[in-house]
Amino acid sequence: MLDFKIVFLDEVDSTHKYLKQYIKQHNYTQPIAIVTQNQTDGIGSRNNTWEGKKGNLFFSFVVSKDYLPLDLLIQSSSIYFSYLFKDILQQQGSNVWLKWPNDFYIDDKKIGGTITSYTNNLLYCGIGLNLVALNNQYGQLDIKIDINKILQSYFKIISQKILWKQIFSKYSIEFDKSKQYKATIDNQKIFLSEAILNYDGSINIKDKKVYSLR
Repeated sequence: MLDFKIVFLDEVDSTHKYLKQYIKQHNYTQPIAIVTQNQTDGIGSRNNTWEGKKGNLFFSFVVSKDYLPLDLLIQSSSIYFSYLFKDILQQQGSNVWLKWPNDFYIDDKKIGGTITSYTNNLLYCGIGLNLVALNNQYGQLDIKIDINKILQSYFKIISQKILWKQIFSKYSIEFDKSKQYKATIDNQKIFLSEAILNYDGSINIKDKKVYSLR
């Protein structure tokens, strides 16, 4: 089982930036996660900023590719890690669902998201989740959680190295919900109603293959 080191910070500009700088200075010795409830300059998809609010959950972790499931392609990792986290929240009673490729939703409102990147055989994943209201545009998690327990459960299930094919078989069913919404592709909002989900988590839409790694 992987032994994750979890570091809680009172405040940080970006857990993702902090983690990458930490690895640069100390090298990778074990899986590590940086966690805060006060992120001031978060990173979102497509190099956008992630609007944060004190009291919400922000964390980033890194793990060597060698410790990932053998059938997990890097381009599938955003869906993989998002779906595992969504499962943990659902086990606690939440109605959260995963919109392609990396957004957490309650009903029709986004409550968080995931970003993933891959550098020097290391997979970085960052997750932001609204525990308190941000504004009218976004929603918030529909249950109260113990952050430490949720993270412990999440990293425990990551350590189990569940095969991608098991996650995909479940996500391919849930993907139908995404077809009611739009996704940003080539800086344009495009309806997913005609999107076809591929086994690696990418979609075919408008004669183009779009990958989920973000």
